[in-house]
Amino acid sequence: MRIAFKMKLKEGYAGEYDHRHNPIWPELESVLINHGVVDYTIFLDQDTNDLFGYAEIEDMEKWQKIAQTDVCQRWWKYMAPLMEVNEDYSPKSKDLRQVFHIEKK
Repeated sequence: MRIAFKMKLKEGYAGEYDHRHNPIWPELESVLINHGVVDYTIFLDQDTNDLFGYAEIEDMEKWQKIAQTDVCQRWWKYMAPLMEVNEDYSPKSKDLRQVFHIEKK
């Protein structure tokens, strides 16, 4: 299953955002993989500070359970100063609808 979403980076934090993701916490990477994330990429539109997330996941329910893990909640707090966030520190995000896909078989 492919999913995509947008988030917003605050002005002036692109470098720090990159730094905090490279490398990502090993504990968080393990949680993502153990919850069915097969592929996960985040892109930055440097003109608008929009972040575009794309993930291939095994199951939506497993994906949603990531938010309940301790490491995910610590990550959200760690990243909150850099991004637009909700009250629980989760990133404000908007799901995107797929309109086209091509895949070499």
